[in-house]
Amino acid sequence: MPIQLFYVDAFAAAPFTGNPAAICLLGEEQRDASWMQTVAREMNLSETAFVERVGDELTIRWFTPTAEVDLCGHATLASAHALWESGSVPAEQSIRFTSASGLLLARRVDAWIELDFPSRPPVAEVPPSGLLAAVGVDEARFFGRSPDGDFLIVVEQEDQVRALRPDFRRLAAFGARGVMVSARARTTAGADFISRFFAPGVGIDEDPVTGSAHCCLAPFWADRLDRQVLTGFQASARGGWVRVRLSGDRVLLGGQAQTIARGELLV
Repeated sequence: MPIQLFYVDAFAAAPFTGNPAAICLLGEEQRDASWMQTVAREMNLSETAFVERVGDELTIRWFTPTAEVDLCGHATLASAHALWESGSVPAEQSIRFTSASGLLLARRVDAWIELDFPSRPPVAEVPPSGLLAAVGVDEARFFGRSPDGDFLIVVEQEDQVRALRPDFRRLAAFGARGVMVSARARTTAGADFISRFFAPGVGIDEDPVTGSAHCCLAPFWADRLDRQVLTGFQASARGGWVRVRLSGDRVLLGGQAQTIARGELLV
């Protein structure tokens, strides 16, 4: 049977901003990981999400064009948006996803969607030799690694973040899923911090807006700025806003979503 397919811009206040994701609503039709990876390669977006219903339970998996990942914020937000918009889940009902990263929750808050994700504060480390140079950073105020292995580089000025032109080929050789570079926002109105996210090791040179990265960025900046509620701006070419709120060992990520196209996957 045809599978419902959505193309959604996530963490996007307007169409053609934020981070695009393809969403396949499988219903009760089961497909294996090899098929999902083939579809994700065909979609050729930073993430394609697959949502399957087993009884009353919804499971979600995420694939880049080259690999399955354990957590993806923007494609989860886009999946929740697609489930509500398609009528698969009543508009007033929160959504519970079972995933490789445990239980994930999504709910509507006015015109925004709020995701309940695990907090992943970074642990300070000495940067691997050559990594800062590959990113294009001369000196880091902080260097660390999130529990899931992403690198975090914090620099002094937000202009440094915006001006980065990494050597993606060299960067891919370090083996991490991704590299976050962040700075406190001093000139970007409405933002507390800005960031960019590079993931050439999983086939994405630069991810436009990365929800899962904010599971690390939120506790880092909340500790430095002594505030539990913050707003991040991911300064990619498309750009996108992420509201974050710390709640114990969880991070609540808020964003908006725009449906760009919808149809059917026929194969």
